[in-house]
Amino acid sequence: MSTATKSPNPEPAHHYIVRRTVEACVLAKEAAGAAAEGIATGSAALLNSLRERERELDTLDMEIDSAVTNAITEVAPAEARELLACMKFMIGLERIGDLLLSFASSAQAAAGRLDPEDTRELTQMATILEKMLTDCAAAFSERQIAKAVDVLRADAEMDRLRNLIFMRHIDNPEDVHRQASLQVIFMTQSLERAGDHAKNLAEEVCHFVSGHTVRHVLMGYDKPVEQMFIDYLRRRDQHH
Repeated sequence: MSTATKSPNPEPAHHYIVRRTVEACVLAKEAAGAAAEGIATGSAALLNSLRERERELDTLDMEIDSAVTNAITEVAPAEARELLACMKFMIGLERIGDLLLSFASSAQAAAGRLDPEDTRELTQMATILEKMLTDCAAAFSERQIAKAVDVLRADAEMDRLRNLIFMRHIDNPEDVHRQASLQVIFMTQSLERAGDHAKNLAEEVCHFVSGHTVRHVLMGYDKPVEQMFIDYLRRRDQHH
């Protein structure tokens, strides 16, 4: 009788793709954290680290795109929907990586010339983005609608901070001379657009888990989007 040890069953392709997608979320979250700490402390090393993270996200994007193409015809419909969600996630995460790299480039160009208000609010925006991506990873991997709703809610705070910075540098009602305004505006836009992509990821989770898009389900209701979606889920659960 053979005494050879049997190798463990290989990980199913769709499980591998989902796992790698969650890892990409974590990588993007770490990049946002590095951006927050980098701008808060002026650390060139942290800002420079965003280039390598952007490359890793690009590599993961290509890997998952290829893996989904090969696997999607071999799985059941429910798993195929999951794989398509992975592909959409990676598109958004790759763009977030690009935007954080753009943020880092502007931050380095403005080194030593940022006003304390700008440093504080840009740090807040990057920290919110880090939390949004943390919640996206949990929402996707654990099918947590509540986490997706947290991301939708956080996007409003990103917009509020963007408006404060833009008002200070573009409207400038006090007519105060401000340093590095162009770089500050570029950094703000990069973080705000990254937040929009994170919001799109949360909406994809809502669609994937519930089978409906937030806008389609809640069209015509005059409520905040997150409250509308919670109300929909409650109504759905009452009928099951």
